[in-house]
Amino acid sequence: MRIGVVFPQTEIGADAGAVRAYAEHVEGLGFAHLLAYDHVVGADPLVHVGWDGLYDRYDTFHEPLVTFGYLAAVTTSLELVTGIVILPQRQAVLVAKQAAEVDLLSGGRLRLGVGIGWNAVEYEALGEDFSNRGKRSEEQVDLLRKLWTEQSVTYHGTYHRVTGAGLAPLPVQRPIPVWFGAASPRACRRAGRLGDGWFPMVGPGPKLDQALQDVAQGAAEAGRDPAQIAMEGRVSWNGNADDLADGLRVWADAGASHVSINTMKAGLASVDDHLAALSTAAEIAQAFAG
Repeated sequence: MRIGVVFPQTEIGADAGAVRAYAEHVEGLGFAHLLAYDHVVGADPLVHVGWDGLYDRYDTFHEPLVTFGYLAAVTTSLELVTGIVILPQRQAVLVAKQAAEVDLLSGGRLRLGVGIGWNAVEYEALGEDFSNRGKRSEEQVDLLRKLWTEQSVTYHGTYHRVTGAGLAPLPVQRPIPVWFGAASPRACRRAGRLGDGWFPMVGPGPKLDQALQDVAQGAAEAGRDPAQIAMEGRVSWNGNADDLADGLRVWADAGASHVSINTMKAGLASVDDHLAALSTAAEIAQAFAG
């Protein structure tokens, strides 16, 4: 497996030096990739009374593609992974341009994870329709891949229209790998039809077994081999090395090609604490990395 880390951005704060130090240290520890979550704006719970979303306006989020442009200059081997960009709340051609630029500046190290999200407050703020986000995301991915591989694109879809236009420069990877975050059966089938890989929202066990069947069904509908669709799991650090090893082992047994180690919500008070935990994790990960 290729083993990376989840960028602890809700706990790392707004210090650019800390962002740089974290990425450089993670790369030095030998991790394969850095995965970053995406939220553009947070809901104000004082306005949205009863708000029970995972994040709100008090949580720090660095915009992943801008952050990756910065990290492209301070790292040399670390794969940069959006896990995930909420694609339908963003303008597709602009995402294609931004992703191509990150891929170019990083020397082909971008992996674009996409999903449809859950936060209607963000969709409203960004002027996009929450109700048809799944269907739009499928067309967006189709358009992204054309823009990354063709110098001149004419595309007249249900939601997007491009006439004789193209990106310059094109990315290093043509096309950039697109992975899907997937929780529902429909999203899993979408990942099977369209994804280079996918991020399960469940851990190994019966629910993952069912999700894998849904991915395989989607792949079959598209005439694809489900064995060629990569999968990335996630293991949370709790301070116990044996638990981390067990978590990596069960994902390996489940067929994961990638795993990210998440140190958020582990009671770590500083960037140094996160990196100390990952120093221990890196030693454990060596037995599973490949």
